[in-house]
Amino acid sequence: MLWRYQVMPRPGLRTHSKRRVYRRTPGGRTVIHYEPRKPGIARCAICGRPLNGVPRLRSSKLRKLSKTEKRPERPYGGYICHKCLAKALKASIREMSSL
Repeated sequence: MLWRYQVMPRPGLRTHSKRRVYRRTPGGRTVIHYEPRKPGIARCAICGRPLNGVPRLRSSKLRKLSKTEKRPERPYGGYICHKCLAKALKASIREMSSL
């Protein structure tokens, strides 16, 4: 990106906790927008594997999604992965059948 001059950002934006996004305005200028970074990926509470079906969004953007877009619709969806759920269900069924 070529700049004719560099503009000092205000003190609240002189941080790397916000990411810089270059936007082209209708007037042809390129400006910097400062946006919050994406949060880390959701992980399984038992094994720590990344969870599928859970979006990497901040709570303000997550609020705009429907309930089914926020997490899978299975028991413990969005909290534990499918493999740990299968193990837990099998263990509970075995425990119930042994009684």
